[in-house]
Amino acid sequence: MPDPSPAGGARFAVETGSAGIAVDEAGLARFLGRAAEDISPGDRRGASLRIVGDRTIRRLNRRYRRKDGPTDVLAFPADAAPDDPWPEEEPRYLGDLVISIETAVRQAEENGHPLDAELRLLALHGLLHLFGYDHERDRGEMNRLEQLLRLRHGLMSPPAAVSGPSGAS
Repeated sequence: MPDPSPAGGARFAVETGSAGIAVDEAGLARFLGRAAEDISPGDRRGASLRIVGDRTIRRLNRRYRRKDGPTDVLAFPADAAPDDPWPEEEPRYLGDLVISIETAVRQAEENGHPLDAELRLLALHGLLHLFGYDHERDRGEMNRLEQLLRLRHGLMSPPAAVSGPSGAS
Protein backbone atom coordinates (compact mmCIF):
# COMPACT_ATOMS: atom_id res chain seq x y z
CA MET A 1 0.00 0.00 0.00
CA PRO A 2 1.39 3.43 -0.89
CA ASP A 3 2.08 6.16 1.61
CA PRO A 4 -1.28 7.69 2.68
CA SER A 5 0.08 11.17 2.09
CA PRO A 6 1.57 11.13 -1.41
CA ALA A 7 4.42 13.43 -2.33
CA GLY A 8 3.38 17.03 -2.34
CA GLY A 9 0.56 16.40 0.12
CA ALA A 10 -1.99 15.54 -2.61
CA ARG A 11 -5.04 13.68 -1.35
CA PHE A 12 -5.20 11.44 -4.39
CA ALA A 13 -2.22 9.88 -6.13
CA VAL A 14 -2.60 8.44 -9.63
CA GLU A 15 0.08 6.22 -11.07
CA THR A 16 0.11 4.68 -14.53
CA GLY A 17 2.08 1.62 -15.44
CA SER A 18 3.99 1.09 -18.63
CA ALA A 19 0.95 0.44 -20.84
CA GLY A 20 2.06 3.12 -23.28
CA ILE A 21 -1.33 4.85 -23.19
CA ALA A 22 -1.36 8.51 -22.20
CA VAL A 23 -3.45 9.23 -19.10
CA ASP A 24 -3.99 12.65 -17.52
CA GLU A 25 -2.85 11.61 -14.03
CA ALA A 26 -3.20 15.10 -12.53
CA GLY A 27 -6.67 15.58 -14.02
CA LEU A 28 -7.82 12.21 -12.73
CA ALA A 29 -6.47 13.03 -9.25
CA ARG A 30 -8.35 16.37 -9.26
CA PHE A 31 -11.53 14.60 -10.39
CA LEU A 32 -11.22 12.14 -7.50
CA GLY A 33 -10.87 15.07 -5.10
CA ARG A 34 -14.02 16.76 -6.41
CA ALA A 35 -15.99 13.51 -6.39
CA ALA A 36 -14.83 12.70 -2.84
CA GLU A 37 -16.01 16.12 -1.68
CA ASP A 38 -19.43 15.42 -3.21
CA ILE A 39 -19.62 11.98 -1.58
CA SER A 40 -18.49 13.07 1.86
CA PRO A 41 -18.17 16.87 2.26
CA GLY A 42 -15.33 17.88 4.55
CA ASP A 43 -13.77 14.41 4.58
CA ARG A 44 -10.06 14.94 3.92
CA ARG A 45 -9.02 11.31 3.42
CA GLY A 46 -7.16 10.41 0.26
CA ALA A 47 -6.51 7.32 -1.83
CA SER A 48 -4.24 5.95 -4.50
CA LEU A 49 -5.22 4.91 -8.01
CA ARG A 50 -2.95 2.63 -9.96
CA ILE A 51 -3.60 1.97 -13.63
CA VAL A 52 -2.42 -1.47 -14.72
CA GLY A 53 -2.90 -3.99 -17.52
CA ASP A 54 -5.39 -6.86 -17.75
CA ARG A 55 -2.79 -9.38 -16.61
CA THR A 56 -2.14 -7.57 -13.34
CA ILE A 57 -5.79 -6.89 -12.56
CA ARG A 58 -6.68 -10.50 -13.37
CA ARG A 59 -4.09 -11.66 -10.85
CA LEU A 60 -5.50 -9.28 -8.21
CA ASN A 61 -9.09 -10.28 -9.03
CA ARG A 62 -8.22 -13.96 -8.65
CA ARG A 63 -6.33 -13.44 -5.40
CA TYR A 64 -8.73 -11.09 -3.61
CA ARG A 65 -12.14 -11.84 -5.15
CA ARG A 66 -11.57 -15.44 -6.27
CA LYS A 67 -12.71 -14.52 -9.79
CA ASP A 68 -10.38 -15.71 -12.52
CA GLY A 69 -10.50 -13.03 -15.18
CA PRO A 70 -9.75 -9.39 -15.72
CA THR A 71 -12.16 -6.76 -14.42
CA ASP A 72 -12.30 -3.02 -14.95
CA VAL A 73 -11.85 -1.64 -11.42
CA LEU A 74 -10.99 -3.02 -8.00
CA ALA A 75 -11.28 -1.18 -4.70
CA PHE A 76 -9.28 -2.01 -1.60
CA PRO A 77 -10.62 -0.01 1.36
CA ALA A 78 -8.22 0.73 4.20
CA ASP A 79 -10.03 -0.45 7.28
CA ALA A 80 -8.91 1.34 10.43
CA ALA A 81 -9.10 -0.59 13.68
CA PRO A 82 -11.58 0.86 16.21
CA ASP A 83 -8.75 1.64 18.63
CA ASP A 84 -6.52 3.15 15.93
CA PRO A 85 -4.37 5.83 17.60
CA TRP A 86 -4.27 8.01 14.47
CA PRO A 87 -4.27 11.71 15.50
CA GLU A 88 -7.70 13.27 14.95
CA GLU A 89 -6.27 16.31 13.14
CA GLU A 90 -4.67 14.18 10.41
CA PRO A 91 -6.74 12.73 7.57
CA ARG A 92 -6.97 8.96 7.42
CA TYR A 93 -6.46 6.93 4.28
CA LEU A 94 -9.44 5.67 2.22
CA GLY A 95 -7.61 2.89 0.39
CA ASP A 96 -6.41 1.87 -3.04
CA LEU A 97 -8.06 1.68 -6.46
CA VAL A 98 -6.79 -0.35 -9.40
CA ILE A 99 -8.08 0.12 -12.96
CA SER A 100 -7.21 -1.98 -15.99
CA ILE A 101 -6.30 0.35 -18.84
CA GLU A 102 -6.87 -2.38 -21.44
CA THR A 103 -10.39 -3.06 -20.17
CA ALA A 104 -11.07 0.69 -19.92
CA VAL A 105 -10.01 1.17 -23.56
CA ARG A 106 -12.33 -1.64 -24.70
CA GLN A 107 -15.26 -0.31 -22.67
CA ALA A 108 -14.72 3.26 -23.89
CA GLU A 109 -14.84 2.00 -27.50
CA GLU A 110 -17.93 -0.15 -26.81
CA ASN A 111 -19.74 2.75 -25.12
CA GLY A 112 -18.62 5.33 -27.69
CA HIS A 113 -16.96 7.79 -25.35
CA PRO A 114 -13.40 8.98 -24.70
CA LEU A 115 -10.97 6.96 -22.59
CA ASP A 116 -10.73 9.84 -20.11
CA ALA A 117 -14.49 9.61 -19.46
CA GLU A 118 -14.29 5.83 -18.97
CA LEU A 119 -11.42 6.21 -16.50
CA ARG A 120 -13.44 8.77 -14.54
CA LEU A 121 -16.50 6.48 -14.53
CA LEU A 122 -14.40 3.61 -13.22
CA ALA A 123 -12.59 5.79 -10.67
CA LEU A 124 -15.93 7.12 -9.39
CA HIS A 125 -17.33 3.61 -9.05
CA GLY A 126 -14.26 2.46 -7.12
CA LEU A 127 -14.25 5.59 -4.95
CA LEU A 128 -17.82 4.88 -3.87
CA HIS A 129 -16.66 1.44 -2.75
CA LEU A 130 -13.84 3.04 -0.75
CA PHE A 131 -16.45 5.15 1.03
CA GLY A 132 -18.29 1.96 1.98
CA TYR A 133 -20.98 1.71 -0.68
CA ASP A 134 -21.70 -1.78 -2.02
CA HIS A 135 -24.07 -2.28 -4.97
CA GLU A 136 -24.04 -6.03 -4.38
CA ARG A 137 -25.57 -5.65 -0.90
CA ASP A 138 -27.48 -2.37 -0.77
CA ARG A 139 -30.93 -1.56 -2.08
CA GLY A 140 -29.78 0.62 -4.94
CA GLU A 141 -28.28 3.42 -2.84
CA MET A 142 -24.87 3.19 -4.50
CA ASN A 143 -26.35 3.11 -7.99
CA ARG A 144 -28.55 6.14 -7.33
CA LEU A 145 -25.65 8.15 -5.88
CA GLU A 146 -23.36 7.07 -8.72
CA GLN A 147 -25.92 8.21 -11.32
CA LEU A 148 -26.30 11.57 -9.54
CA LEU A 149 -22.53 12.07 -9.42
CA ARG A 150 -22.19 11.11 -13.10
CA LEU A 151 -24.68 13.84 -13.97
CA ARG A 152 -23.03 16.37 -11.66
CA HIS A 153 -19.60 15.74 -13.19
CA GLY A 154 -20.76 15.58 -16.81
CA LEU A 155 -20.12 11.87 -17.27
CA MET A 156 -22.28 9.90 -19.62
CA SER A 157 -24.26 7.05 -18.17
CA PRO A 158 -24.30 3.61 -19.78
CA PRO A 159 -27.82 2.29 -20.38
CA ALA A 160 -29.39 0.89 -17.20
CA ALA A 161 -26.11 0.01 -15.50
CA VAL A 162 -27.26 -1.32 -12.15
CA SER A 163 -24.14 -3.13 -11.05
CA GLY A 164 -21.67 -0.41 -12.02
CA PRO A 165 -19.45 -0.06 -15.04
CA SER A 166 -19.44 -3.42 -16.80
CA GLY A 167 -20.06 -5.33 -13.58
CA ALA A 168 -17.27 -3.57 -11.68
CA SER A 169 -16.78 -4.25 -8.02
